[in-house]
Amino acid sequence: MNLITGATGLLGSYLAKLLLSKGEKVRAIKRATSDVSLLGEYASKIEWVEADVLDYPALEQALAGVERLYHCAAVISFMPAEYDDMAKVNVEGTANVMNAALHAGVKKVMHVSSVAAFGLPTNHRTIDEKYSDPNISKCFAYFKSKHYAEREAWRANAEGLDVVVVCPSTIIGAGWWDDEPNSLFKTIDNGLQFYTTATNGFVDVRDVVECMYLLMLGAFKDERYIISAQNESFKNLIWQIADTLNVARPKLEAGSMLREVAWRLEGMKSIFSHQRPLVTKHSAQLAGINFTYSNQKVIDALGYRFRPLEQTIRDTANAYLQSKKSGKNYGVFI
Repeated sequence: MNLITGATGLLGSYLAKLLLSKGEKVRAIKRATSDVSLLGEYASKIEWVEADVLDYPALEQALAGVERLYHCAAVISFMPAEYDDMAKVNVEGTANVMNAALHAGVKKVMHVSSVAAFGLPTNHRTIDEKYSDPNISKCFAYFKSKHYAEREAWRANAEGLDVVVVCPSTIIGAGWWDDEPNSLFKTIDNGLQFYTTATNGFVDVRDVVECMYLLMLGAFKDERYIISAQNESFKNLIWQIADTLNVARPKLEAGSMLREVAWRLEGMKSIFSHQRPLVTKHSAQLAGINFTYSNQKVIDALGYRFRPLEQTIRDTANAYLQSKKSGKNYGVFI
């Protein structure tokens, strides 16, 4: 039996569908109010348990008889008002999951971390699995939450739990169009005017779950793997999305001064509109930092070939246009 936390989200839903397509038994936790739309007909094939990563007794019940655990549940936010809740879910929630797995005698756990857990690059270095930001304690709140969550996984590993940690870069794929980073497709379609030239790593959600499945089934343990297909500039990414959606490319480069103005204006606008700002202070700062990641370790381990970013953009844009046509706020890869 496999248990998935976060199965109603982007990554967890694709993982659940992959496991079910392989004939695996899947149990997943969810809240009573969770929307299972991303799972489609697969939702009825999952053994659901109402639980939360902050509810330890419920986690223990959910893990009864489970051999393999995929911990995908996490919060991503660059909104200061959400930082405490994010840290609670990401760090305390991970500690609960690991403790419950130890108590239940789970054979193997896959913890979904993030490249954010490595922190910021120093001296333009390409980040690999051995890298660690010496100033992680001063980093962005989301980065810190993923770093300290991963520490909980390694703590459980030291206590006897077989653990594999995967660190995806920015995941792209058909899902909820209002959630980052897929909200970028909707924003560009609505007439985004600005772009940045900073680089980052990107990966198809289908590649992430396929790598996770292979790492879980193989004789891999006590290791971390960066799951990233390609390093690309946001300019090229945004322009490719615009071209695929057949809308105008953003023409204005958002330099440091413009980004400073943008997050302040968005903050003021959100006060009156009661909507989430498109840009926050930290996301504006992040947009000016160049990140490059090495995927050599997972390629060597699995011999895996990642989908080209162009294919991921094309498939995701097509899914977005189809869901827009049908009036849905989400899409899925068929």
